[in-house]
Amino acid sequence: CETCSKEAAKYRCPRCMKYSCSLLCVKKHKLALSCNGVRDKTAFVSVNEFTDLNLLSDYRFLEDVGRTADAAARHCIVHNPATKRLLYCLRNKARGCNIELKTLPVGFTKRRENSTTFNSVENKFYWHLKLVFPHCHAEYTLKGVPDDKTLADILKPYIDPVESDPVVCQRLKIYTASPLSDVRILMKIENRNRNSIRYNELDASRSLLDNLKGKVIIEYPTLFVVLKTLKNDMVVLGQ
Repeated sequence: CETCSKEAAKYRCPRCMKYSCSLLCVKKHKLALSCNGVRDKTAFVSVNEFTDLNLLSDYRFLEDVGRTADAAARHCIVHNPATKRLLYCLRNKARGCNIELKTLPVGFTKRRENSTTFNSVENKFYWHLKLVFPHCHAEYTLKGVPDDKTLADILKPYIDPVESDPVVCQRLKIYTASPLSDVRILMKIENRNRNSIRYNELDASRSLLDNLKGKVIIEYPTLFVVLKTLKNDMVVLGQ
C-alpha cells in the first residue's frame, strides 16, 4: 500500500494508479492528491503499450462525444432566433472594435458561463472576465466589466495592498507583497499548436477594450496575472 506502507495492496486507483489496501487508505490518497478516482480517458498511451482495451476505450469515448454533440445540436437554445441574433450582434460589434470574438456551441462550459453583453445606448461592452493567478492557484470570475475600465483598476481589489479584500489579499499574498512593477498581465494567443503556446503581454494602464483589440477571444477573455520573476514557462510572443 502506497498510503500506509503496512498492508498488502488490494486496490489500484484507475486515475493515478496508486496502490491501496483498504477503503480508508483509498480515501486518504484521494484527499492527499486531490484525486477523484475516475480513469482519465484522454491520458497518453504510447504505441508500445497500446492494447485492444485501449482501442475499445477510445472507441467508446468517441461514441460518448458524438452523443453529447448530437444532444447539444438538438437543444432548443441552438435553434432559438433570439439567441442567434444576440450572438450575431456580439460578434458583429466585436468585429467593429477589431476583436475576433468566437462563440462555442451549446453544451460547452464557456458558452454556458459567458455573461458578456453589449449596451447599444452606451455603445459599450460589459465583459465576462476570468482572472487567473497561477502562482497561488487562484481563479476569480468577474461579470459586467465595462470595456473602458483599465486593467490596473480591475486588479486593484485583488492585488492592491490597501484596496484589496483582506481574505483575497491573504490568499494572493505573494502578489500583494511584490512591487506593482513586477506584475505582468498575459493573455493566451488562440489558434496556435499545443506545442507552441504563446501569450500576449497586456498594458495595465490601458483600458480592457484597447488591450483586446487585434486579439482572438473564445467566448470571453481570460487574463493570467503573473510575476516577472516567476512566469517560468509562460512565453510571451516574440521572446
